[in-house]
Amino acid sequence: MKYRNLGRSGLKVSEISLGSWLTYGKSVEENVASKIIHRAFELGINFFDSANVYENGRGEVVMANALKSFPREQYIITTKAFWPMGDGPNDKGLSRKHIFEQVHASLRRMNLDYIDIFYCHRYDAETPVEETLRTIDDLLRQGKILYVGVSEWTARQIEEAISVADKYLLDKIVVNQPQYNLFHRVIEEEIIPVSNKHGISQVVFSPLAQGVLTGKYNKGEMPKDSRASKESINMYIKNYLTQEKLNKVGALSEIAAQNNLSLSQLALAWVLSQPNVASAIIGSSKLEQLEENVKASSIVLSEDTLVKVENIISN
Repeated sequence: MKYRNLGRSGLKVSEISLGSWLTYGKSVEENVASKIIHRAFELGINFFDSANVYENGRGEVVMANALKSFPREQYIITTKAFWPMGDGPNDKGLSRKHIFEQVHASLRRMNLDYIDIFYCHRYDAETPVEETLRTIDDLLRQGKILYVGVSEWTARQIEEAISVADKYLLDKIVVNQPQYNLFHRVIEEEIIPVSNKHGISQVVFSPLAQGVLTGKYNKGEMPKDSRASKESINMYIKNYLTQEKLNKVGALSEIAAQNNLSLSQLALAWVLSQPNVASAIIGSSKLEQLEENVKASSIVLSEDTLVKVENIISN
């Protein structure tokens, strides 16, 4: 496993990280999830991603419980806040009240003294950015959060946060968590240039396009044992299951085979070829998936291979 600095911080994160969205606390039993998390740690993953909204906190609990057997200083665990956690008018967003309450609720659920990285899970147009960043800065100074990040913010919103932090001498964002894969590349135009300018890394989710870039959906069907076969999950994958994209998956599979790689390894190595990406979050539900995907960290794609991949995607 290789490690990269997170933005301009001194924090080193594994190039492959493990997430709990749609898996731990829901579709994967806790004992299986624990085995996968333990194996991930053994393979060098030190970066574990969760959020308060993942199964209403259950994702946090499963992940934190599995990590308890390891020294706290050897792993990085994240959480997030923005989405509703109740029916009240203050049970969502990035107000001082909601952030303060949700950080403490996450700490209680995970039985932790501090959270390594806290993400603003979306931009809150109803709360001044100054209020949000001051609250996070207070929690940083209390030692309850170590680093601050955002998820799926626009370049303009990131610039606004940097400007506010500079004005009031607040701790700055070091990481953004967007969706990024061979079929979803919108961050390349504005987000990555702005992030490079301000010392912000990307920690990307869905690097395998909800599993489509593993090749298991090449026939456009949902394997019975796949997470995508569940009605509550396949809504996220349907936009990838077009004939055009499946044809490209087939062509990419040939490129992977020529390089003695699995398709998922090729797709992850391609994501990691972007220097502004610090880590790619995978969501393994089986040990063999995890062990295959972790190997992508040691793969450096040749310029010729990168050109061939680009020709397939852009055709």
